[in-house]
Amino acid sequence: MQIDTLILGAGAAGMMCAAHAGGRVVCVDHARAPGEKIRISGGGRCNFTNLHCGPEAFLSRNPHFCKSALSRYTQWDFIDLVDRHGIAWHEKTLGQLFCDGKATQIVDLLRGLMAAAGAELWLGTEVVEVGRDGGLFKARLRREGRNVSVSARNLVLATGGKSIPKMGASGLAYDIARQFGLELTETRPALVPFTFSDKRFAPLAGVAVPVRAEAGTGRFEEAMLFTHRGLSGPAMLQISSYWREGEEIAIDLTGGRAVQAALRAARGERGRVNLATELARHLPQRLVEALPGMMGADLAGKLADQSDARLAALCNGLADWRLKPTGTEGYRTAEVTLGGVDTDGLSSKTMEARTCPGLYVIGEAVDVTGWLGGYNFQWAWASGMAAARAIAEAGRDGSAAG
Repeated sequence: MQIDTLILGAGAAGMMCAAHAGGRVVCVDHARAPGEKIRISGGGRCNFTNLHCGPEAFLSRNPHFCKSALSRYTQWDFIDLVDRHGIAWHEKTLGQLFCDGKATQIVDLLRGLMAAAGAELWLGTEVVEVGRDGGLFKARLRREGRNVSVSARNLVLATGGKSIPKMGASGLAYDIARQFGLELTETRPALVPFTFSDKRFAPLAGVAVPVRAEAGTGRFEEAMLFTHRGLSGPAMLQISSYWREGEEIAIDLTGGRAVQAALRAARGERGRVNLATELARHLPQRLVEALPGMMGADLAGKLADQSDARLAALCNGLADWRLKPTGTEGYRTAEVTLGGVDTDGLSSKTMEARTCPGLYVIGEAVDVTGWLGGYNFQWAWASGMAAARAIAEAGRDGSAAG
């Protein structure tokens, strides 16, 4: 069969593109349901964008690449789309927007847009082979137990990265991109918990505390969660995108030294209270109990017995806690893949391959990775729309020429 556009991957970017590309579009996915990452995101409520979305929230070898797509389809555009379809939403911390109801509302929205546009959705479909013959892309697909050959003027790679392999994630987009001459940057798990081989934090599993965390050039103030395997929570997921194996991470447990000021004030008001007891007013009790063994903190004695120098030494240690993780939990739990198809080979306006007309790469498959908090979904919407608009415009020009 011959179509205008074949889209590989029915996730956020692929479905967005399929709904707006125009012409005869077929969007295929190996899964039995579309938008699985949408469905599980945000605890089942889908953190679909972020009010503060801007290019500074994205990592890429070329930090300027994302600017064009993000500026031409913004978070406000997607919010308007959600509003027009009657999906109620709310804002959580740091500009994160979630559905009031289920994440499947976003999937249903995209499916509805696709249906209205006449785009076909083929689920349970395996990509067997992709090639090119003249000006057409040729794909051999395995669908419902039989092989189907498809010819298309445009091929869109929207199969994502390697994160969460239990959902079928693979390097398919990378393999096909390389086949057509595109380069790849190094890929790594991102937005992923840290692990420690000695499981030193297992006794604290479940304890959460607000921190300021740093790794490389990344610095974030959010919650940290102790786990049986290591450290998780938003702050740790965020800095994992900036961390490299063998490096230290720095954690400030003091709220920018606010704890030191509080301890000094309490010393004058209730000096007979034990230092550990007062510290537990500012940090979780279980964490305070573990501090002597965990970082050698001296919590002995009453507040009145603590000199300024001793309090400063304690808080300096809490404010600059240095740790060297063994590694991360890897692609198994990583929310996204860092790196991907090198942006040098793509147009930032259209997402089209510079040396292979008609080939587009969008979403997580591209070397553009956002922060935690709805940024990666906004990149999916924006990059998907960039490719769709380019395909639709080319289709109109072709029709006019014909």
